Amino acid sequence: MFENWANDERVTRFLTWEPHQSPEITKQLLEDWCAAYENPSTYNWLIEFQGKAIGSISVVRLSEKCEYAELGYCIGYAFWNKGIMAEAAGAVINYLFSQVGVNRIGISHAVKNPASGRVAQKCGLTYEGTKREYFKTRTGEFLDMAEYGILKREWIAGNAARTER
Repeated sequence: MFENWANDERVTRFLTWEPHQSPEITKQLLEDWCAAYENPSTYNWLIEFQGKAIGSISVVRLSEKCEYAELGYCIGYAFWNKGIMAEAAGAVINYLFSQVGVNRIGISHAVKNPASGRVAQKCGLTYEGTKREYFKTRTGEFLDMAEYGILKREWIAGNAARTER
């Protein structure tokens, strides 16, 4: 994780956390993630490619009352624009609708990071709007955030359409 994405400013530029300065920081984060699994509402996955950890994807917000989940993800720079994140996000969306039972899934991304929006689009999410200057970066820049969402009934209809082909 440290070598493949956590220490890379290009990867963390639009995220809420800073690049890790040492493998010890990454180790502590992984220990925290493992401890969080005591909570059955924790969803956090490693993305593996050819036996190597290359990224992560997780539910960053979950409302059991509203049956809503929001995804967050990052992947190593060497693996950008290869369709890997869309495949991983699609698998997580499938899991959240079919196994967890959420009714809605959202993805938000910095407008300055359009590749993240392409992941949402490839997974069938619909653009719903932009929150202006909604996110403040570590450097103090305010960023507009694009919002995407998909409902369970839309996901079911999309699966049915793919099956008919």
